[in-house]
Amino acid sequence: MRSNLRWCSDGLEFTCWNDEVVRLAFIIDVFDREIIAWSAVSNAGISGSDVRDMMLEAAENRFHATRAPNAIEHLSDNGSAYTGRDTRLFAQAINLIPCFTPVASPQSNGMSEAFVKTLKRDYIRISPLPDAQTALRQIDGWIEDYIKIHPHSALKMASPREFIKALSQ
Repeated sequence: MRSNLRWCSDGLEFTCWNDEVVRLAFIIDVFDREIIAWSAVSNAGISGSDVRDMMLEAAENRFHATRAPNAIEHLSDNGSAYTGRDTRLFAQAINLIPCFTPVASPQSNGMSEAFVKTLKRDYIRISPLPDAQTALRQIDGWIEDYIKIHPHSALKMASPREFIKALSQ
């Protein structure tokens, strides 16, 4: 295994204290557990355009290019933001191979589900969330903490960035 063979994507939602809803989608590398890109909106759904922007951001973050140098599997659920024709064609254009979990089988995307559980347990549930704007401002810090500091048992208790750094040495 190595980085950039398979990326997974999923989303989650949470409700703020004033009943506003925040939805967050992300792309995570299966091997090194780094959140490569994410998108969040309030009081709306994640759109196909949001997913395509996130895919492009992931390629730019990982390769400093608008296209992956090698084909990468991109696993997601069957939501219309992922399965729509425009999104599938865009994914292929930037060298991502769209793969979809079987219907009603979230365990098929276990890496994403594990991140969702961690984000809710270690960040969302302990953060003040009076409204969507406050929550949206906190997400970048949560993601940065997760990839730079948060230990992962599968990474020998290193954070994703520590794990990636150790591999490159």
